[in-house]
Amino acid sequence: MTVRERTQAFEAQFLSSKAVLSADTKGRERPEEECPLRTPFQRDRDRILHCKAFRRLKHKTQVFLSPEKDHYRTRLTHTLEVAQVARTIARALQLNEDLTEAISLGHDLGHTPFGHAGERALRQVSPCGFTHYDQSVRVVQKLEKEGRGLNLTWEVINGIERHTTGEEASTLEGRVVRLADRIAYINHDIEDAIRGGVLREEDIPEEIHRVLGRSRTQRITTLVNSVVEHSVDTICLGDEVQKQFDQLHSFMFDQVYTNPKAKSEEGKAIALIQHLYCHFVMHPDKLPGEFAVIRDRDGGERAALDYIAGMSDQYAVQIFEALYVPKRWSI
Repeated sequence: MTVRERTQAFEAQFLSSKAVLSADTKGRERPEEECPLRTPFQRDRDRILHCKAFRRLKHKTQVFLSPEKDHYRTRLTHTLEVAQVARTIARALQLNEDLTEAISLGHDLGHTPFGHAGERALRQVSPCGFTHYDQSVRVVQKLEKEGRGLNLTWEVINGIERHTTGEEASTLEGRVVRLADRIAYINHDIEDAIRGGVLREEDIPEEIHRVLGRSRTQRITTLVNSVVEHSVDTICLGDEVQKQFDQLHSFMFDQVYTNPKAKSEEGKAIALIQHLYCHFVMHPDKLPGEFAVIRDRDGGERAALDYIAGMSDQYAVQIFEALYVPKRWSI
């Protein structure tokens, strides 16, 4: 037996009957020869981890725009925290950890610069519409590797596409990622908001504290334990924990996600993104060479969307300055 075959035999013997076995994957759009060492889901995880879009996440906003201090989350650290929470849940439920991790690492590859402000900016200005989860699928299918895509398995793509809203993923592993994403971002956003002086721990309502806990660690522990205790045919929280978790999300929406202090620069970010989009739609010949194929195949608007969505915060500002900010005269 190869190493991969031993791993797949282990999966068949020890994973839950509700788990997706890597040997049973629905496969890839372009069939490939099997790897002797890694299962298909392990290969997907590695492809995502080594792709360019994943590396760019380190310079993309999570909640606080381009924070100057080191300890605020970025889109990359958020992704790693999601993967950690999701793997803990998957292991406890005897689901496929490799599939869960691959979806986790790929779920935000299509996120724009400046977080959800950038996403709203592109959705408002583009007739193509824009969502970060559809863009994440586009990244892995059409943009990475000079347009060839990563050729991921069906299960990973399905989990990435359905990780946030609308219809749930077809696999329990994908549903784990969807809930782990919410568990991670709400709790680390609380910590970042406290660090930024936007929120105090004691501002959180007492009933939420009583049920979920009074610290990030306590809340994540409560939520993960509740998922493990109550998930059978689907992935869910216990009723009281779900109620207070929803209350916490509403509280964060009111106190942080729409807080003028935390979002004071978003208007500028939206204007910057929309100016860049309009510029490259009007001047598609100015797009970098790797987007020429997209421009010729899918049109200038689609190419402009792909280019801007892939930018880091810093790169978007750099391009804007090069286009619109006058430079000092020098001889």
